Amino acid sequence: MNALSPEIAEIRQRAAEAQEQLKHVSATATSQDGAVTATVNTAGALQELQFGSRADEMPRAALAAAVLATARRAQAQAAQQLTAIMAPVIGEHSDAMKFLEEQIPEPEIPEEPAAPSTPQPQFFDAQDDSAPPARPAAPPARPARPAADPADDDDYYGGGSFLGRN
Repeated sequence: MNALSPEIAEIRQRAAEAQEQLKHVSATATSQDGAVTATVNTAGALQELQFGSRADEMPRAALAAAVLATARRAQAQAAQQLTAIMAPVIGEHSDAMKFLEEQIPEPEIPEEPAAPSTPQPQFFDAQDDSAPPARPAAPPARPARPAADPADDDDYYGGGSFLGRN
């Protein structure tokens, strides 16, 4: 039993160090356009959410998608930190490490939609016939208004003005 004491003491020391490190693990990710910054803890729970000035210009659906994508990237980073801290304690290729990795779901990290770019004006030389300026696309046709139904008796005044009646 005495031969195992130094080994057990070392394992306890590594476990205590890992436990202390795990208390301070967090991961922060920022969206590509800087609109969203998300910070999560070891468990992947959202701890902080910040919006950059670009967030003010985004539609709500796009902003929500950016928040989720950014939080998922932060969660993946936190999971990597967790396994890096635990590997020396439980063994990098041990059954316990395999079990831990199985408990951490593989994150689905959607790619962020590319930020819409502002179209740049195109200039053509008046002498250059090879590249005529493109015409803007015509707006979609407005739907036709349905024809009035003569049998519809909602028109109390028979189509005329109520002001002209006695």
